[in-house]
Amino acid sequence: MSTATHEETLGFQTEVKQLLNLMIHSLYSNREIFLRELISNAADACDKLRYAALDNDALYEGDSELRVEIEHDKEANTITLRDNGIGMNREDVIANLGTIARSGTAEFLKQMSGEQQKDAKLIGQFGVGFYSGFIVADEVAVRTRKAGTAASEGVEWRSKGEGEFTVADIERELHGTEITLYLKEDAKEFADDYRLQNLVRKYSDHIEVPVRMPKTETAKDDEGNDIEGSEVTTWETVNEATALWARPKSDVSDDEYKAFYKHVAHDFSDPLAWSHNKVEGKLEYTSLLYVPGRAPFDMYERDGARGVKLYVQRVFIMDDAEQFLPLYLRFIKGVLDTRDLSLNVSRELLQQDPQVDKIKGALTKRALDMLKKLSKDSEEYQTFWNTFGSVLKEGPGEDFANREKVAGLLRFASTHSDTATQDQSLADYVERMKEGQQKIYYVVADSFNAAKNSPHLEIFRKKGIEVLLLSDRIDEWLMSHLTEFDGKSFADVAKGELDLGDVEDEAEKKAQEETAKAKEDLLKRVKEALSDGVQDVKVTHRLTDSPACVVLPEHEMGFQMRRIMEAAGQKMPEVKPILELNPEHPLVARLEGAEGEIFTQLAHILLDQAIIAEGGHLDDPAAYVKRLNSVLTA
Repeated sequence: MSTATHEETLGFQTEVKQLLNLMIHSLYSNREIFLRELISNAADACDKLRYAALDNDALYEGDSELRVEIEHDKEANTITLRDNGIGMNREDVIANLGTIARSGTAEFLKQMSGEQQKDAKLIGQFGVGFYSGFIVADEVAVRTRKAGTAASEGVEWRSKGEGEFTVADIERELHGTEITLYLKEDAKEFADDYRLQNLVRKYSDHIEVPVRMPKTETAKDDEGNDIEGSEVTTWETVNEATALWARPKSDVSDDEYKAFYKHVAHDFSDPLAWSHNKVEGKLEYTSLLYVPGRAPFDMYERDGARGVKLYVQRVFIMDDAEQFLPLYLRFIKGVLDTRDLSLNVSRELLQQDPQVDKIKGALTKRALDMLKKLSKDSEEYQTFWNTFGSVLKEGPGEDFANREKVAGLLRFASTHSDTATQDQSLADYVERMKEGQQKIYYVVADSFNAAKNSPHLEIFRKKGIEVLLLSDRIDEWLMSHLTEFDGKSFADVAKGELDLGDVEDEAEKKAQEETAKAKEDLLKRVKEALSDGVQDVKVTHRLTDSPACVVLPEHEMGFQMRRIMEAAGQKMPEVKPILELNPEHPLVARLEGAEGEIFTQLAHILLDQAIIAEGGHLDDPAAYVKRLNSVLTA
């Protein structure tokens, strides 16, 4: 290697500085993971070269035996890891090793707590495993050359992790990347054959690319005796070096499945569940899907990276092949290896291939079945739901074919719950339905407490009818697509006419009709007093304790969704609510006996209070306060 030329010193991106500080000062209990991360990156580089070489075999440069090699030097206190993969040019080095080029990272870093265990788990979520080398090293040097470029286009990157790095042009005969770690004094334990081999087997046994280490042996004569001074060094493959997903399920241990997940997902925590499946026949593919135990930081960015790692006949094609799972299952990680696609497939071709839709349908079913199986463990499923529930709720609106299956996986809080925990399934609700009840009732509000204390629930509590309490921002949108479950239709208790089915007997219904008729004069007076503020005024049978409530027409957008749309800058058409009065309440009795200005003020106060109780916003809060004060001092 010749002397370095065109050397320049550059500063790390701000987020990298923060991450390096975390690496260097916070992760002593997780130090050994550095080797796994570096091996995973090297294996990915080999996969990428194998794919690129499909169109240009010359990229191998006569060396098509892809591999990762690890050496150590006890005296120099170094570890060197190299691969003969795709390599990098100068621009790649600066982009990949000087910045974290993923959206949302800066914001996510702000959430770092400084707690060692928690922060350790965050690293993999950035896809920046390279920086884990600084956990054990005072200095890291990278020498690399992109396959297919001239030897003079080699690049050396060097840094002590203190805010800057140097990049220089070098001569490099070999393509691929070599990383040298100059170990810290308290990390000498890693410059050891036995220690390194154990770590490779522990974390990287599943890597399909062989991971090799040098082995020194003494030559023997014809009789099997050692020949003094004839030591030779050979390379020994340390890992199993077979595609884990291609092995029979019975041959793969749970620990191996978990280790492979951490490699695929760049995650530090164990998965909640996995499904390993081989299909033969009209379609031939193998899939290994995982449900993560934690959410990636960009989960709510619908345009973010997602999907499975795609292989065709064990040849790596691409990361994040999003075409094989619907958007609402974007948290699923894993691998798909198929024979039914061409080796030169691209993202554009995937969108046009009919086989993709068939595989997508099968993988979607497999993922939903995996979640159904997970749901049998209520504690594990609650962990999943707390993490991914809001994303799964997108399913009924996006996947009509599997709407009933997705609905069975949804969880809600309800009046049957003591807390805001969303742990009631629709199947549980249906099983608990009252005799004569024909609908699944729900109420939508801004928060659990607002939903739980909604005046619309009063008659349901009296009758002992369970109501789902929906307070997620997505819930009203969800219910516009989820029209029924198990043959039972859904009903929003705050919209349209209230129908309790056969739970109410004929005598109750007749009494309600008679009360409404008796109060016709009052209802007419209130509607005139409120002028254009309401669509109609009716007697209610929803309320037992509150004086009034507002109700929207059955197919009208709810108050919560209107507020969300308005907050997003969407101008919404005016909607007039229906005011329902409780004739048994003292305030309504007082209203009925009032005249003139007092009557008008009381009518407006009851309407405003009903809107507030519904979580709505008054157009003129000051007018409400003025009316209330006037009535209180009258």
